[in-house]
Amino acid sequence: MSRARFTKWQRIAVQLGERVGIDRLDGDVVELATDSMKQKWILAVSGGADSVAMLLLVWAHWPERRGKLVVAHFDHNLRGAESRADRAFCGKVARSLGVVFETATWDAAPASPSEARARGVRQAFLEQVRRRHRAQLIWTGHHLNDVAETLLMRLARGSGTAGLGAPRSIQSHVGSLATRVRPLLGLRREELTTALQSAGATWREDSSNQTGTHFRNRVRRDVVPRWEKAAERDAVSGAGLSRKLLDEDNAALEAWLGEIDPIDLHGRLALKRLKGKPIAIWRRALRTWLQRQRDGGDLSRQGFEELLKLVQKGDTSRFSLGKSGFVRIRRGFVFFEQPSAN
Repeated sequence: MSRARFTKWQRIAVQLGERVGIDRLDGDVVELATDSMKQKWILAVSGGADSVAMLLLVWAHWPERRGKLVVAHFDHNLRGAESRADRAFCGKVARSLGVVFETATWDAAPASPSEARARGVRQAFLEQVRRRHRAQLIWTGHHLNDVAETLLMRLARGSGTAGLGAPRSIQSHVGSLATRVRPLLGLRREELTTALQSAGATWREDSSNQTGTHFRNRVRRDVVPRWEKAAERDAVSGAGLSRKLLDEDNAALEAWLGEIDPIDLHGRLALKRLKGKPIAIWRRALRTWLQRQRDGGDLSRQGFEELLKLVQKGDTSRFSLGKSGFVRIRRGFVFFEQPSAN
């Protein structure tokens, strides 16, 4: 097809692809995409600059996939006419590109939902779309600024390497067939918006992002600009490098734990296998063991630290997980004990 026969958004996509080459996208995502050519791809598009750029770049750089792209837009129904306009805009772009458009509305949306709840219903919608189209990859438009914001937010709550290594360019969840890919993690927001403007693209601005209602908005609006000014350097790119290094460290710890293999065939945590290992390995082993229990309770941070001390000590003891049951430590093993029927 000649460029003259392209629709408006198809022409914009081609121009954006010329400005942001495939070499600027995350290399691991590009490699995975090459290996997943036979499946449909779900593209999560909100209408904002980041997700619009992601959609256009995927359309531009994988022309052979255009017939198997599915744009998925979830209307949170929190901003009235503005939300409806977002949905209409995303549908218009999808139709102009000639790709399938899937949408749903949060009809029972509360007046002021938490970020976690809004994210949960959106993720459930994306999973429904993925299953309906028998896809594996869900593409999102997270970029370098999102990495910096997430790092600062998780530092505030004391996250370890697993949390600080997010968001990852490729993320698979245990027990799920879905794989989330984020091809734009190496690109700053400003670079994407400049490229979009040069290509003649428009996008939707979420007015709620300018408020201080949510933690991320406050970090984006008030913290990151001052942080970069104080650093007198590209602190956002520095955060991106730190995220990558932390993710590498996290993978190394996971590999080491796998070699130690501290959970035996009976599902018990074998303490002798952890003897002499750094506390980071003990901590990871205990958390992994708890996650494997059918109902491991919901330990607070303080509760987990108390249990970790008992496990390291290794003396015969019992630790309550509330209604879930007990953690028993005896003869060098940690195992789960169901609560009494009485």
